[in-house]
Amino acid sequence: MAIENITMPQLGESVTEGTISKWLVSPGDHVHKYDPLCEVLTDKVNAEVPSSFEGEIVELIASEDETVAVGEVICTVKTGSSETIARPEAEPGLDPDAAVPEPEAEKGKKVRYSPAVLKLSQEYGIDLNRVKGTGREGRITRKDLLKIIESRGNEAEPAPSKPEPAKPAPSKPEPARHTPPASRPLPVREAAEEDTVIPVTGVRKAIANNMARSKQEIPHAWMMVEADVTNLVRYREAVKEEFKRREGFNLTYFAFFVKAVARALKEYPALNSRWAGDAIIQKHDVNISIAVAAEDRLYVPVIKHADEKSIKGIAHEIAVLAQKARAGKLAPEDMEGGTFTVNNTGSFGSVQSMGIINYPQAAILQVESIVKRPVIMEEGMFAARDIVNLCLSIDHRILDGLVSGRFLKRVKEILEAVTPETAPLY
Repeated sequence: MAIENITMPQLGESVTEGTISKWLVSPGDHVHKYDPLCEVLTDKVNAEVPSSFEGEIVELIASEDETVAVGEVICTVKTGSSETIARPEAEPGLDPDAAVPEPEAEKGKKVRYSPAVLKLSQEYGIDLNRVKGTGREGRITRKDLLKIIESRGNEAEPAPSKPEPAKPAPSKPEPARHTPPASRPLPVREAAEEDTVIPVTGVRKAIANNMARSKQEIPHAWMMVEADVTNLVRYREAVKEEFKRREGFNLTYFAFFVKAVARALKEYPALNSRWAGDAIIQKHDVNISIAVAAEDRLYVPVIKHADEKSIKGIAHEIAVLAQKARAGKLAPEDMEGGTFTVNNTGSFGSVQSMGIINYPQAAILQVESIVKRPVIMEEGMFAARDIVNLCLSIDHRILDGLVSGRFLKRVKEILEAVTPETAPLY
């Protein structure tokens, strides 16, 4: 017999935490290897966490709606086999079971706290013995501590780790110095009786965290061009019905845009990069991330090797990934490896927008709605043409206006030159 830990897996290359959206098991349940234990939400994917071995569920450490860092324990399982998962070796002289202190809630009874709870309690001087937990079986969650911190308002400040040593008295009186007041967060106003309070949990919380991280860390810059896609509109109109009848899925404008971007990225690989602190990593593969909205959720699945696929192949991947996203069936591998994002904001009628970069990529392109506009042709005559705005957001640490402008101009040239010969479907 052995008690083994199930930890939060890394559900994506840049994923650092996940939120338990639903437990699929309870203490005492018998599980087989690979049985799903819980559903986890991240900013990348909604996935199930499988059991690594067969046994009996002993304890659910993390509560539903609790956000847990990758590698933290979420539950424990009692196995009846001698085969156990190898535990990492402790540092010399340390007891592995004493790595995390376990404050006592009652005399003779120990309570286990997650590292996130311990960290917050130490930073803000919160006595965990006086906190009433709302998690499973009264467990104290990170959310319980955040409520206490918010209720303190402006008084909530991290407790100092060590007292500062006393300074020696100056030999001469020093002139008084004006110290500006410390910046404090504004207190959150209580909702009025007629207001609707919507808890920020699950996917919405993950999206908020990812967007905030992108805006805080990436210096965004923007540019936009207009493209005349009249030839593209005529081409698609001529073949879309036959394509749908033959293939069983739609030939969308978006497939042509993704193909054009993939071609341009091979010519301007600087756009296919990411920031790595003291280096810029230029990716070899062209993997296009596409945004798919599903009610209050936003997923960003990836079309792998988009530059090597035909327009038909890209259209098929768009249809499959969108269907999986809306059904909540995207797997982690569907979300990994993206190197550049193309967002079809035009499907909602938008004509101009400034996208937030999908961290840690270098850029995102917003494809706006195709609209009819009067255009002065070379002969000086007016004509109604199909025009689309292409709005590019870039990471200014990696890219400047010169290469970004050339890339955007190249995408425009490819789209304006679309014909059956330059853009074959197969």
